[in-house]
Amino acid sequence: MIYVSITGLRLKGFHTAPIFWWHTLRSLRQAREADGILHVDARVISGVHHTLTAWISRQAMTDFMRTGAHLSAMRSYPKVGQGRTVGFDASSVPDWQAARQFWEEHAKEPAMHHK
Repeated sequence: MIYVSITGLRLKGFHTAPIFWWHTLRSLRQAREADGILHVDARVISGVHHTLTAWISRQAMTDFMRTGAHLSAMRSYPKVGQGRTVGFDASSVPDWQAARQFWEEHAKEPAMHHK
């Protein structure tokens, strides 16, 4: 079993794109080097910026998201756009069509906790 995380963010406007991309590129690099990562991909679908990651466990994903570039990105999230996330256990990484459909049906606005 693996843990899959799907995120989707719609930018508030063109003016937020530079800060979004700065955070995104740093966070993707961090994810690719994170302990427990199995899969990292990102793409824009219908104007929504998505990430699709797979981890050896939910704990590995949580450890990643609470540190480094990703933590900084989460803190900037309210200024940059609006989005939803969903995570779940799976036997394999879904393709983008299945991931997007699951995200549409189940994703929720993330709780923003800052330390």
